[in-house]
Amino acid sequence: QVQLVESGGGSVQAGGSLRLSCAASSYTGSRYCMGWFRQAPGKEREGVARLTMYGSVAYAESVKGRFTISQDNRKNTLYLQMDSLKPVDTAMYYCAAGAGTTGAFCAPDQWGRGTQVTVSS
Repeated sequence: QVQLVESGGGSVQAGGSLRLSCAASSYTGSRYCMGWFRQAPGKEREGVARLTMYGSVAYAESVKGRFTISQDNRKNTLYLQMDSLKPVDTAMYYCAAGAGTTGAFCAPDQWGRGTQVTVSS
């Protein structure tokens, strides 16, 4: 199984940007689906973005036009570029990999430990 390690989280003011990275222990292109999820305090984990091995992407409605998912298979790294951040984006962000999808997002069988993103107004 691929191991996933997120980085790039932090604190930023509303309107700012962050880029999350997810370093994988093996070739990211070998997993059908790579994606990002987030969980805010007191809320359920939700899908944010996903990228399939065929290049198909999907985003949560709340982040469309602001977040961009990408991967660099040479570096075995998945990214999430987050622009125009809002306080409602505050959450723990998790990288995930899976062999399929459920709904619009990955059906993960592997999770990272998460990186915290805090957006202040």
